[in-house]
Amino acid sequence: MIEVPEQFARGTVDREGAPGAAWLAELPVIVDELMERWSCVPDGAVVHGGVGVVVPVRRRGGGEGAAVLKVSFPHPGNVHEPDAFAAWGGRGAVLLHERDDERFAMLLERVRTSTLAEVEDGDEIASVAGRLNRRLAVPAPPGLPRLREQAEEWAERLRRDAEELTHTMSRHAVDAAVATARELGRAQPDLIVHGDLHARNILRAEREPWLVVDPKGYAGDPAYDGGTLLKARALAFIEAPDRRRAVLRTLDVFTEAAELDRERARRWAQFHAVRAAFWGRRHGFRVARGGARLAWLTEFVDQLAELLTQRG
Repeated sequence: MIEVPEQFARGTVDREGAPGAAWLAELPVIVDELMERWSCVPDGAVVHGGVGVVVPVRRRGGGEGAAVLKVSFPHPGNVHEPDAFAAWGGRGAVLLHERDDERFAMLLERVRTSTLAEVEDGDEIASVAGRLNRRLAVPAPPGLPRLREQAEEWAERLRRDAEELTHTMSRHAVDAAVATARELGRAQPDLIVHGDLHARNILRAEREPWLVVDPKGYAGDPAYDGGTLLKARALAFIEAPDRRRAVLRTLDVFTEAAELDRERARRWAQFHAVRAAFWGRRHGFRVARGGARLAWLTEFVDQLAELLTQRG
């Protein structure tokens, strides 16, 4: 049986409480049963993300050979990950070999552990992400959640956050984000959107230079993911001599590679920044949960939102 990584177990219990502890107790058995069913043997150390473990395996009798078994904590946000992989069929993403939706488990193509986040050239990061964004934008199957159905909830949440939380963003910046939710949010195409496209979710591979992992699996506007990329790149802009120029350069490179409308991508990026500023105040960030660092970071995100509010 696998040994569940201590850090993953601690984080799961902290986040999920008793249901998380119960799931962790069953996890080694779940993994063993899946490996038996899918004719796999362990082939390396167990690694983990925020919500799931990844077990390197090798399929007995040849087949696809090296693979990984991913088992995630049952959560609504993980439901459509295999649907996205199935629709892509390996186009810019890892291949899906097997799936067990009841157990939130998949057998996936194995890729390297190095990510696009390790690349120092910001233009290369934006360009690779843009090219993948373009390739992932295929017609979405009927079962994927439509982002347009969340538009009114987004707008209402932004208005409520602006009233309830102390922040340094201008009324104009918040109104611009609300307008994006209502204007761009309501009229989105039925194309697959990764939903969390950033450099840590893009891994080096053998079959192609880079492949995406961990999709949310939405249907909507591919420009939406320009905002997820910029939001994840925010810390890279802190030391830039000219932050506005650095941010817009990333946006330019991404949209050119993705063949997207730059203004549409800017609006989505501004929307994501405003949402992140409010989210940080309510929940903290992955890199800062409280204290002076969180206060400093939320103010920086406010500034990023203001910067993106400006056209140009």
